[in-house]
Amino acid sequence: MLDRGWSNSAALAVALCMATGNGAQAFDETRYPDLKGQWQRIGPPRWADPSKAPLTAEYRAVFEANLKDQATGGQGTDPTITCLPPGMPRVMNVYEPMEVVVTPHTTRLLMQHIHDSRRIFTDGRAWPQNVEPTFAGYSIGTWIDEDGDGRYDTLVVETRNMKGPRSYDSTGLPLHEDNRTVIKERIALDKSDPNRLRDEITVIDNALIHPWTITKTYLREPKKHPVWRETVCAEGNQHVVIGKENYFMSADGHLMPAKKDQPPPDLRYFNKAQ
Repeated sequence: MLDRGWSNSAALAVALCMATGNGAQAFDETRYPDLKGQWQRIGPPRWADPSKAPLTAEYRAVFEANLKDQATGGQGTDPTITCLPPGMPRVMNVYEPMEVVVTPHTTRLLMQHIHDSRRIFTDGRAWPQNVEPTFAGYSIGTWIDEDGDGRYDTLVVETRNMKGPRSYDSTGLPLHEDNRTVIKERIALDKSDPNRLRDEITVIDNALIHPWTITKTYLREPKKHPVWRETVCAEGNQHVVIGKENYFMSADGHLMPAKKDQPPPDLRYFNKAQ
């Protein structure tokens, strides 16, 4: 009869061989930066100074028309009034606190705000063919060791395959309607402050005369057990879009204009009030 202790040791050795053999390796969390906790944006959820946006003449005119519409009570080119997801790159304004979850094959950015969460594939896959576009797009990333200390410190990401309509923020700063946007990111902790996360974002879009790069910064919440809020856009949303017009639902449940001299909606399919 085999010794039970030897048998158990042998079984453990076989299990380890199965876990590390055939190219499979155990996930070594220590090789990745510590991104645990809750990350909050700095300042209001704005993309950048709109006057510095390198828009083409055509899309500068679109943006100016949007501002005039907003000044009269409209929503301009901000599509999220009906609770559409902000999409990329706007989700990186981080409207609700963000959690970063690193796994062997994906890095996930979790935000409880109108489908803002992102899945970044880090498993070496190629770009897929014939994938249905989404607001957040399809993201492929690679972890790299920039300073050569044997640990990953930077996540390099490219995002494609987005659908619209999308804008950079609630100012209505527009992206091109062809939705051929490509977004490149470099996500890393600040080397002098491990509680500060930076995302260098470059937007390549046909509404721009050249790629536009900005850096977003997020701070780690110091509380050990932070509160995770939930945002439900449809709850309490009093905007009503009919056709191309945005109306407003009053506190007593009646439809009212959102801007001065706005015509009422077409009621041809309703019986006229007696």
